[in-house]
Amino acid sequence: MNTYSAAATGTGTGTGTDDGSVQIRHGRAWIDQEAGVRIGYTLAELSSRPDGQVPKTAVLIHGAPQTRHAWRKVLAPLAQAGYRVIAPDYRGAGTSTKPRDGYDKWTMAADLHTLVHDHLGVQGPVSVVGHDLGSMLAFGYALRYRDDVVSLTTMEAPLPGTDYYEQRKVAKSAWHFDFHAHPDIAVHLTHGRERWYITRFFDDLTYQPDAITDADIDVYARAFQAPGAMRALCEIYRELDHDAQIHRDAIASHGKLTVPVLASGGATQALAANYQAMCEEIADHVTGHLVEEAGHWVPEENPEGFLHMFLDFDTRARTA
Repeated sequence: MNTYSAAATGTGTGTGTDDGSVQIRHGRAWIDQEAGVRIGYTLAELSSRPDGQVPKTAVLIHGAPQTRHAWRKVLAPLAQAGYRVIAPDYRGAGTSTKPRDGYDKWTMAADLHTLVHDHLGVQGPVSVVGHDLGSMLAFGYALRYRDDVVSLTTMEAPLPGTDYYEQRKVAKSAWHFDFHAHPDIAVHLTHGRERWYITRFFDDLTYQPDAITDADIDVYARAFQAPGAMRALCEIYRELDHDAQIHRDAIASHGKLTVPVLASGGATQALAANYQAMCEEIADHVTGHLVEEAGHWVPEENPEGFLHMFLDFDTRARTA
């Protein structure tokens, strides 16, 4: 499998590698030149395909404290399965711009929609996959762009706008929700200690200890040591209650999601049993599936389990 560095560069088509069957490219796309917003991304797809064959598109949205590096183990297999795979760094993370504002999930979803359909020229609906904070963003994307989504996969996150989110955000084990919602304090206390700080999340939430190496943590740590990165993370958390209201209003106005939704998590996580009922609050057609031998970091801890789960679900969603 090709792996890549989160320090990918480029402004348009970007740079990349080609192993003869799968081409992996990295780039940075202008989303809003006036506001100075660019989104970094990785694109993986077959180097060639039969004439007339239109690839399926999957958009993979990472969580925190991570970047698109989180999807490194599944990019090539998904491309080999016939997908055009787009893995962005959302606003504020990785190689993407870190503006002072715009961290509500409605705005962040617009960033990714512009990347996918305007910059990369994708036509037709896409499969949206989110992990951790990326699930919250994926949910907002599916609500805002209903006609452009064929399936939604959520993993390991309470979704703002659900009763479960309201319960979860005040739990003692969710202390970081409130901590990050106070950017001045969080940024000051973590400055110069970013690697130590993010490592505790991996130590606490990983079931497969060898799945995320010191080198991987170095990638994530460098990303959050970048100017503005930790404040951007905090702004994402600070907007969650606002996101919850936006999502509730969207459902009140337009109803629950009607696309197939996969509610997933690591089977070793105590909270994972709540995800299916949570998704049933916001969608009409929900499938629950927990990935064995995985903790919180599902696509890194058990990429084969993730791939089997997603490919089975998305195939059924696309033929429903």
